Amino acid sequence: MDKLVHSRPYSLSDAPTKYCAGCGHGVIHRIIAEIVDEMGLREKTIVTNPVGCAIWADLYFDFDSVQPAHGRTPAAATGIKRVLSDHLVICYQGDGDIAAIGAAEMLHAANRGEKFTTVFVNNAIYGMTGGQMAPTTLVGQKSVTAPDGRDPVHAGMGYPIRVMELLATLEGTRYLARGAVNNAANIRKTKNCIRTAFKAQLAGIGSTAVEILSPCPTNWGMDSVKAMEWLEENMLPVFPLGEIKNEL
Repeated sequence: MDKLVHSRPYSLSDAPTKYCAGCGHGVIHRIIAEIVDEMGLREKTIVTNPVGCAIWADLYFDFDSVQPAHGRTPAAATGIKRVLSDHLVICYQGDGDIAAIGAAEMLHAANRGEKFTTVFVNNAIYGMTGGQMAPTTLVGQKSVTAPDGRDPVHAGMGYPIRVMELLATLEGTRYLARGAVNNAANIRKTKNCIRTAFKAQLAGIGSTAVEILSPCPTNWGMDSVKAMEWLEENMLPVFPLGEIKNEL
């Protein structure tokens, strides 16, 4: 008799994906859905997903969602969590949303210790809008708006922002971690970090966030296999994995 060892999480809809081949969003969606199922929180989970590739998330999560304006995700999550304090509220953001147009929202919500969990997908580029330089784009990394590579000195493009390290300086944050979805081992570690953050949120312990390094083969201009290699070789040295702050 065949034994079922793997199935789709109940919290993940059975729908064709809009994401590009090799994109990490689908893996991250599955991780979140598995944890929601394992914690029995499907009926008490709300995700806020803004403009950017994250805008598609509500097509795949089979629980409630709210789609705020670009960069305003933390403000929406703040209001939802304050009204529905017993719910699991997930602020699902990309690098442009969290560290560019939404930087002030993100910083002040974290500083206030708002009790939702941010899941920050960092692919070091603007994916949905065509591959422009993002706040997390690496020095020397090419993009549509930096065709010769990000130049922080001569072109005045600044440096990649390390969001978790920035949030770690704020007294309102309690748990901050960084994972990746480039291999099975890192996926397991990332899942554990997200579960820890969710449990801390439900316990009412300050602001929590998990950054996830994710490939964007389309706008990096490479195939899926090369994108995974590029992430490991180039992103991991700049954005080291592990717990950045743990005051649980």
